[in-house]
Amino acid sequence: MTKQQLKELLKDMSLQEKVNQMLQVAGNFYMDDTVITGPMKESGFTEENISQAGSVLGVLGASKIKEIQKSYIEKHPHKIPLLFMLDIINGFRTVFPIPLGQGATFEPELSEKLAAAAAKEAAVSGLHVTFAPMVDLVRDARWGRVMESTGEDTYLNCLFSEAMVRGFQGDDLKAPYNIAACVKHFAGYGAPTAGRDYNTVELSEHTLREFYLPSYKAGIDAGAALVMTSFNTIDGVPATGNKRLMRQILREEMGFDGVLISDWAAIEEIIYHGYCEDRKEAAVRAAEAGVDIDMMTGIYSENLASLIEEGILDEELVDEAVFRILELKNKLGLFENPYKDADETKEKEVILCKEHKALAREAACKSFVLLKNESALPIKKGQRIAFIGPYTDNRSMSGSWSFIGHTEDTLTIREAALESFDNTEATFHPGCPILGNDIHLEGFTEQTEEPVSLEQQHKMLEEAIEAAKKADLVIMPLGEHYVQSGEATSNANIQIPEIQQTLFNKIYEVNQNIAVVLFSGRPLDIRELSQKAKAILQVWMPGTEGAHAVMDVLTGTCSPSGKLPMSFPYCVGQVPVHYNEYSTGRPYTGADKDRFRSKYLDIPNAPLYPFGYGLSYTTFSISPIELDKSAMTKTETIQASITIKNEGSLPGTEVIQLYIHDRAASVVRPVKELKHFRKIHLQPGESQKVTFHITNRDLCFLTEHALTESEPGTFDLYIGTDSTTTNKTQFTLLP
Repeated sequence: MTKQQLKELLKDMSLQEKVNQMLQVAGNFYMDDTVITGPMKESGFTEENISQAGSVLGVLGASKIKEIQKSYIEKHPHKIPLLFMLDIINGFRTVFPIPLGQGATFEPELSEKLAAAAAKEAAVSGLHVTFAPMVDLVRDARWGRVMESTGEDTYLNCLFSEAMVRGFQGDDLKAPYNIAACVKHFAGYGAPTAGRDYNTVELSEHTLREFYLPSYKAGIDAGAALVMTSFNTIDGVPATGNKRLMRQILREEMGFDGVLISDWAAIEEIIYHGYCEDRKEAAVRAAEAGVDIDMMTGIYSENLASLIEEGILDEELVDEAVFRILELKNKLGLFENPYKDADETKEKEVILCKEHKALAREAACKSFVLLKNESALPIKKGQRIAFIGPYTDNRSMSGSWSFIGHTEDTLTIREAALESFDNTEATFHPGCPILGNDIHLEGFTEQTEEPVSLEQQHKMLEEAIEAAKKADLVIMPLGEHYVQSGEATSNANIQIPEIQQTLFNKIYEVNQNIAVVLFSGRPLDIRELSQKAKAILQVWMPGTEGAHAVMDVLTGTCSPSGKLPMSFPYCVGQVPVHYNEYSTGRPYTGADKDRFRSKYLDIPNAPLYPFGYGLSYTTFSISPIELDKSAMTKTETIQASITIKNEGSLPGTEVIQLYIHDRAASVVRPVKELKHFRKIHLQPGESQKVTFHITNRDLCFLTEHALTESEPGTFDLYIGTDSTTTNKTQFTLLP
């Protein structure tokens, strides 16, 4: 349809019909009659609302979606098609590593491929929109939803934000297998006070704009069709009712002209924040802020029409919102073909296809971060291996948002290992359950393991100890349960479950040659493991092909190359911790004994493992930095070069990282900021010159005048393999 035709359609719609387009309901409203007589009325919905709702959440399958769409269009007075939406976070049926793991690849172009593959599987299943990517900057590992982000660095998050939007949407939403992306959560959702989900956010205007907003802007500039509001407050005003945030910053400053959707029941929640007295006022505030779609509250459908009729609200606000919704449906080609890519035959061909599984395996391998290795890995030929740990025989390694995936699609580590080893070379023992019986995950409906009796636990432990005594190397797959990270999973204790730590210590007593394979959705406090284990391989929640990928890396078929996208704290008392902090007036260098410095009395300032850190099975050397000149103007470029050499006996991949520090500026600058990086693969003995081009753009920041610009002065330039590199030189930006 042309823009003019859309305007004519809008003009011909009744007020209530328009309001209903702004309603999103769950799929069970169309599939279960009991919902209509119960929850529908409780939420303030009517049968008319449901029959004319603009979008639906949570329906899967081409056949079912086509059935619902056909019935809906037949009943709709203007034959406007439904939008079908779902959270497709790290894959569809083929599950890829969690986004935090994808961040560890330092390869945004790979995430673009993963998003495209997920979009294809979702599209043939009938879906039109994904609530992804989540681009919230994260610095606090207590917050469970760090798993959905790509980490603590603004620059890295921007690159992944762009890549994932491109992957989901392609160049044209009407083209086959493309779905609309929704950048979330706007804004600052990744900085809840005390790391507690849904909590207040306290950010200065400067911090919000310079560090938290850019990744949203990157996704918007890449063409994201939707943005989702966040649950938190900004400057004391809930985001979903924050007119300044949504109208001024999002729409005017960032130029976003797509659909703005609330998070689940977020419009209702602004009442609980104490911002609105009742549902009627909440409708006014959200509509005035420019929220186009009300997800699952019925506040719009029950109030907007009467508010307009009473003269409290301008109908133009509704018209603007509905036009944006109609435009999205038109961009997806739904007026011409309301079923778009939904195809039962294609579902069988595309979902879990060979190509997608190969991509999942590659991504998982590249996401793993080798945190420590004292010659324990890769596994050496002829070694007797004991696999001991609760993830040895567990298939749940896809993360909490992978509800579309099936556990039976995933091999266990035991099954994957037996493709390489026989029972004479390797033994397999859980040692303990993932969670002890003392841990109760209240309110969780996800399936967890059945309680294990104390007698059974004792037997599991004894069998594991005996196996460890006979082994040359113990591989211990340990970590969080998959439901311990994700939404509503804030934790003040970010260690592995106590029962697993006990298992580790018991095994350590009889065999100290231990390599830990660590599963988690967040950085953990792993001080004790780090002190005792010979090797630690961080594998996040790796997805459908996780077990294969683990074995690929353990055996050396694939060399680990991942880098931490988020710092691992020394202990929880450090968090939020991040590499790009500001220097204080009393900086602590680690060497001076002066009491009056910015430091802890009982722990180091530095994290256990810093941003950008990750080992390989080989070793690399990096030469001092060479500059083609020592000064530049704002229109010039400086070339910074190093030579990297593989000094070891195995091939390997390294991520060369370039950081900059502005020594003196009108606003205090971080001690280091990532500006460029390059992945380099080298054979043993091979070397390569790597050159970066520094431009004025790399030197810009939000100045005291609230303008993004550079300032003349001296800059430190670092090139190394993680954020702690001391390989340094300097240059000058001339006036």
